[in-house]
Amino acid sequence: MKVGVADTTFARVNMGAIAIDEMKKQASVIIERYTVPGIKDLPVACKILIEERKCDIVVALGMPGRAEKDKLCAHEASQGIILTQLLTNHHVIEVFVHEDEAKDDKQLVWLAEQRTREHAVNAVKLVLHPRALEKEAGTGQRQGLPDVGPARG
Repeated sequence: MKVGVADTTFARVNMGAIAIDEMKKQASVIIERYTVPGIKDLPVACKILIEERKCDIVVALGMPGRAEKDKLCAHEASQGIILTQLLTNHHVIEVFVHEDEAKDDKQLVWLAEQRTREHAVNAVKLVLHPRALEKEAGTGQRQGLPDVGPARG
């Protein structure tokens, strides 16, 4: 299995290194990393990782800032990532950690690491063990935050 890791220099945490570390713990995988300046550069990086570097799946990592402009850029990047998936018929696991999700740098680092590691595991499962994800369907999983569990009623 070949996994692409697309990350940015704009992020305040080295999420690419965290993802690579976790995926190597989970499975024997070949990893292609492509680092770009900002979040809106991620869609083309993902497409290059899939089409030119022949990755089976890509994890796209970004950290939008607190400003409204950053939220808009994150939305635009998400739209591009979705389009990349549709154009390539490959999954791209989007892992964004918005700076305003954390009250301080310590919490930001913790959240970025947790969410990145949990989604790295999801990427490996999606390609190598898709039935494992079926078992988790409807269980209220939240990457980087406490799981909320299934709805009761």
